[in-house]
Amino acid sequence: MASPDLAWPQRGARRPNAAKSLLRVFIMPEGFFITGTDTNVGKTVLSALLCAALRGVYWKPIQTGANEGTDRESVIAWTGMPADHAVPEAYVFDDPLSPHLAARRAGQKISLGEIATPKANEAMTLIAEGAGGVMVPINDTEFMTDLMRHLGLPVILTARSTLGTINHTLLSLSCLEDSGISVKGVVLIGPPSPENKEAIERYGRARVIGEIPPLRTLTRQTLLEVFEKHFVREGFAWAAPLI
Repeated sequence: MASPDLAWPQRGARRPNAAKSLLRVFIMPEGFFITGTDTNVGKTVLSALLCAALRGVYWKPIQTGANEGTDRESVIAWTGMPADHAVPEAYVFDDPLSPHLAARRAGQKISLGEIATPKANEAMTLIAEGAGGVMVPINDTEFMTDLMRHLGLPVILTARSTLGTINHTLLSLSCLEDSGISVKGVVLIGPPSPENKEAIERYGRARVIGEIPPLRTLTRQTLLEVFEKHFVREGFAWAAPLI
């Protein structure tokens, strides 16, 4: 039988002890929760970038669409990080749907009580990635915001840089604020748009702490270069960057 910290869960099944089993291996106090204004907005690319730049341990508590591959696999491939620096998911579902629907199709129900924050070495940073946007349902009564509160990590909001992002980003920031969630900052992904950046900072009262321009390739080196050139270092000062 595979060790609990590396074993894959059965499709459509929960892993109530997967994160807890890593307590024997890791000792980490905090990190960041990566959420987004929408699905496919670039949360996994940002998560990979932060894992590369901040000695990150990657964790996606709820993974849907696993029949097309997992975000954990993508982050490992893009960063070249050791596989044991990516924590197994608490829940994995094949269907590319909202978590509550994917779980329902699999005959399961997602419970926050089964999702425990993993811990890692003090020199590393936990990078937890959400599924979909801020208000995606995870079961009949709870949303992604409830998972954020449950984990208690400062949140980074991922948003597109292009037309429409002002509305989507301000709505997401408002929702997070109303939910009592601490937002570390916003990261914009796509072609640079100084006007959209300025509007988000002014009307959303949130700092844009990074920008990720279009990238032809995703490698550890390109991700580190983006962090060096386009991110506000003091926003991550406590996390001891590698570069």
